[in-house]
Amino acid sequence: MSALDSGFYFAESENTPMHVGSVAVFDGPAPSYGDVVRLLLSKLPLVPRYRQRVREVPMQLGRPMWVDDPHFQILYHVRHTAVPRPGSDEQLRNLAGRVLGQRLDMSKPLWELYLIEGLEDDRWAIISKVHHCMVDGVAGSDLMQLMFDLSPDASHDEPRDWSPQRTPTGAGMVAGALADAVAHPLRQLASLPSGGGAGRIAKQLLDSGKSVAATLPSLARQALVPTARSLNGPIGPHRRWAWTSTDFAELKEVRTALGGTVNDVVLTSITAGFRDLLQGRGELTSEKLVVRTMVPVSVRSDSQRGNLDNQVSAVFVDLPVGDPDPRSRLASIRGQMDEYKKAMQAVDVPSIIAMGDFVAPTLLSLGVRAALTAGQVWCQAVTTNVPGPPVPLYVLGRRMVSAYAYVPIAGGTRCSIGIFSYQKTMTFGINADFDAFADVDVLSRGIRRGIEELLEFARAEQGTPEVSQPAPKPRKKPAAAGR
Repeated sequence: MSALDSGFYFAESENTPMHVGSVAVFDGPAPSYGDVVRLLLSKLPLVPRYRQRVREVPMQLGRPMWVDDPHFQILYHVRHTAVPRPGSDEQLRNLAGRVLGQRLDMSKPLWELYLIEGLEDDRWAIISKVHHCMVDGVAGSDLMQLMFDLSPDASHDEPRDWSPQRTPTGAGMVAGALADAVAHPLRQLASLPSGGGAGRIAKQLLDSGKSVAATLPSLARQALVPTARSLNGPIGPHRRWAWTSTDFAELKEVRTALGGTVNDVVLTSITAGFRDLLQGRGELTSEKLVVRTMVPVSVRSDSQRGNLDNQVSAVFVDLPVGDPDPRSRLASIRGQMDEYKKAMQAVDVPSIIAMGDFVAPTLLSLGVRAALTAGQVWCQAVTTNVPGPPVPLYVLGRRMVSAYAYVPIAGGTRCSIGIFSYQKTMTFGINADFDAFADVDVLSRGIRRGIEELLEFARAEQGTPEVSQPAPKPRKKPAAAGR
């Protein structure tokens, strides 16, 4: 494993399952369980990792390793269930909240897939879970080839026999780890751009540090901004999950009229959701109040697409929830994101991430676990945007009509929002601690209200007459899901 993947692995605990996931809804009729199993068996050779499990090096002398699971059984990983007919969106959310809130078995390959039948309007769904140490969000989009097709008439190969490679012994793993402890840092040093020894590398990192200091919002300045720290705190084992959606055309309309990017508009809409949440709790105490969110940023190059290791960095954006003016909130977020973009261009982020490979595995494990146990108050949320395909996808000839992302929570950050775009729709999947977010539906409805609020200003700016909102409406009143 890379150092970053190892960090996600070591972050796993009873109260912090670290898998990412999704719910995909399809037009029916549902395929048979056997057809789904055979489809996956035919695709697994494309992604060998799905037959591998994690094995830790004795005494943590090296980072965890991926080894073939000699007892791999696909019927354990692919499961079949249903909601009572006719199943509503609320019932699906409740089921998904329970399934996604449960930990993966860390002794087996770290993924599960559920075939869900019984949805109204002759629909069905797939709930999928994959551990974060195994794949990041953008790589996960690349892996949709595992079972998704671009045509309803696509053909599939027959499943092939598979034999696991021999699992290394404990002594062999220790010997390999010790050798890698010497060789890997040397390879990393040699692969760093602008080679020429430790002095040049040190100068490069120093220059990067100067670029960060010159372009990123000052940490000292952020430290003086009041944050909604009531959103931080201990995390329990259970989750609530809710979702909402919007038409992509609405976001583009706001962007065209008010400026910024679609991502800026999305973050501004989420700001409105958190504003409603805090207002409902009586905690909107200042016009300077912010909710600081971590925004993961992919640093995966085109040449790395399809690789299974994580290639992510992160920026921290202050969502100005105390500001009553939506246009001012958009301007604030746009300014911050512009600064971050300049910094990301100036800094060789992949090389800085690779420096984590120099950290001793034992120290990495202790550091990650200590940080998560201690918690933090710097960041109150996680918002991650995973771009999906603009063309329709199919599984066994059935068209996917919508999809919702699930992002884990950890380290005292009790809420995450996974944003997924597919064809003409963008969805928001909200994962929150069960005890801390009994009002998660307020956040969900607030995001939708924030979009409509920005639309009003955009249409006023352009002189466009008010029209009925084209966003898809849920069949039932949105409700929090959980266990």
